[in-house]
Amino acid sequence: MSAHLDPTEAQAANELMRLARAIARHDRLYHAEDAPEVSDQEYDALVRRNAELEAAFPQLVREDSPSRKVGHAVAASPLSKVTHEVRMMSLDNAFAAEEVGEWLARVRRFLALAEDAKLAITAEDKIDGLSCSLRYEKGMLVRAATRGDGQVGEDVTANVAQIGDIPQRLAGDGPEVFEVRGEVYMARADFLALNAAQEEAGAKLFANPRNAAAGSLRQKDASVTAARPLRFWAHGWGAASEVPGETQLQVMRQIERWGLPVSPLFARVESLEAMLSHYAKIGEQRAELPYEIDGVVYKVDRLDWQGRLGFVAKAPRWALAHKFPAERAETTLESIDIQVGRTGKLTPVGRLAPVLVGGVTVTNVTLHNRDEIARLGVRPGDRVLVQRAGDVIPQLVENLTPEAKRTPYHFPDHCPKEYGGCGSEAVAEEGEVDVRCTGGLICPAQRTERLKHFVSRAALDIDGLGEKTIDQFFALGWLESPADIFRLRKRRAEILALEGWQDKSVDNLLASIEAKRAPDAARLLFGLGIRHVGAVTARDLLKGLGDIRRLPEKAAEFAAYREANPRGAEEKESPFNSRMVEAVKTIFEVRADGIGTAVGHALADFFHEQHNRAVWDDLLSEVSPPRYEVETRDSPVTGKTVVFTGKLETMSRDEAKAQAERLGAKAAGSVSAKTDLVVAGPGAGSKLKKAAELGIEVIEESEWARIVAAAQ
Repeated sequence: MSAHLDPTEAQAANELMRLARAIARHDRLYHAEDAPEVSDQEYDALVRRNAELEAAFPQLVREDSPSRKVGHAVAASPLSKVTHEVRMMSLDNAFAAEEVGEWLARVRRFLALAEDAKLAITAEDKIDGLSCSLRYEKGMLVRAATRGDGQVGEDVTANVAQIGDIPQRLAGDGPEVFEVRGEVYMARADFLALNAAQEEAGAKLFANPRNAAAGSLRQKDASVTAARPLRFWAHGWGAASEVPGETQLQVMRQIERWGLPVSPLFARVESLEAMLSHYAKIGEQRAELPYEIDGVVYKVDRLDWQGRLGFVAKAPRWALAHKFPAERAETTLESIDIQVGRTGKLTPVGRLAPVLVGGVTVTNVTLHNRDEIARLGVRPGDRVLVQRAGDVIPQLVENLTPEAKRTPYHFPDHCPKEYGGCGSEAVAEEGEVDVRCTGGLICPAQRTERLKHFVSRAALDIDGLGEKTIDQFFALGWLESPADIFRLRKRRAEILALEGWQDKSVDNLLASIEAKRAPDAARLLFGLGIRHVGAVTARDLLKGLGDIRRLPEKAAEFAAYREANPRGAEEKESPFNSRMVEAVKTIFEVRADGIGTAVGHALADFFHEQHNRAVWDDLLSEVSPPRYEVETRDSPVTGKTVVFTGKLETMSRDEAKAQAERLGAKAAGSVSAKTDLVVAGPGAGSKLKKAAELGIEVIEESEWARIVAAAQ
């Protein structure tokens, strides 16, 4: 299973359950609500992982498996339901030429074709639209339906009548029954014009052409559909009293003669090389096409061979969708805004003239930091190249007008007040690229971000106190620091008076807050957002100290040591720095590896600031975190020293160390004679070699996962 460890049967069952739920949710958002939350690439990755697990554990295939479903069940809708006489299937996907070759080889093996036997394939661009089935009886259109879940769709006959590409009567004599299947879509130019009109009218904008087409077609009022510039093209058929041809090509040409549009890039090829060549040709034209596409569809040409090949689960064996990689597009960088994060980091965000990239309207792009802006040489007004490579946040790839006469962009040297900052000096520490506000908790932008972090799932996990609520309460002056959260109970009447709040929602929020009066100490420390103190570091600190209340005195002790030994912060390679690391471990009573001078300096700096101490003391007047105790379980590694090396593929290094500690083991950072076990991932180097020299047991990540699972 590429890029994943080999799971146990129990782990696979749990993952399949999570995948089924996630994919079902994304199917509903995409097919039923026209509001997808993830990119096609992210969705495809979930589907591929589900297929991998089902292939490895066929006995675990679930009744609600995504591999058994097409689209999504039709939810409550003003449109009536239609049961398809012939199920509307989806397609399996390929993302690399090798996968296309494997599919072609499987088809040949299934049909028992000789190596020199011709295997003709049709290839056409895969338009990104809404699947629709048109039922003609004796040449007259009698019903149109969306795909729905493949078995049941929505009746959109009246709406389809408004689409000029779809004839109400076929040209010439049609069969007794013939269902034409294809895609309803919206051209790029029409989509941009529609969104411009929506914006002018103050109406909701559509995210991409596919959503616009779906929302326009699935209207109870057909006049709304009539006002939208929808189009259609055919790519196949469903129920048919007779099929006018013996090949895919012949039937599609007949559909074309009946008056229905077929892709102008539809072609018939007879080799893998020709398939990939046509794929490349379509890819080269992709940016200039007047509509959005996301790949090429291959189909076995001979219909008798299609019949023999049949179907697997929800897709035909005789067809395959070859997806395109990330798309790029040109646009204008209109401005550069600055976001101030909870640690004071100033992150530049490029605001773009809206552009379609990979089927999504992109208006923002992260510029990462000051050095990245300098490397690209970008300034407001530049033409830039943007891409989406399956990422949620698009990437700015290149400045296309570096020679244009424009004023260079000057990165702020003070926390920008126009973006919610405080005006304090903003600097980059020696050896770092990130510029940070020095204002700390006096900075409004940092305060709100820290509050959001404080209540997040990995920290105190307070339900009902989301980002918008924090912003609202902060603007009202109710939340200035974490302690104020625990004083919200005094504002019950004021909260209830706000729009959108009811007795139950207010009581639920206050109950959730009160439940955190005795929070887990490590979560509380992590929630404070002290730089370099992540979730694992917080646990490691408290394993030794036990009581979180001891941190200020320990931080002051380290600050005094640092003042007496000022060189330690800079001389990273010197023996002196080793003594500084040892001082951190001794003063903070650290038991685990991985905590060094950066953590010591961060804690010393945090508690040295008087306003931070005031926040700390105020918080501890409202909450009473119990002494931190590590819960461990007996396991084969209890009492042993474990070293993780190489790239861990299914978890972070911190997560692996946390697992070891829960099993009663010590997670060390280097291999020595005291090491009992080495867990090695891909790319393991010198540590693996040293383990071999010392005769230390080495296991793979998959075996470590089995040890962890057995101890659950």
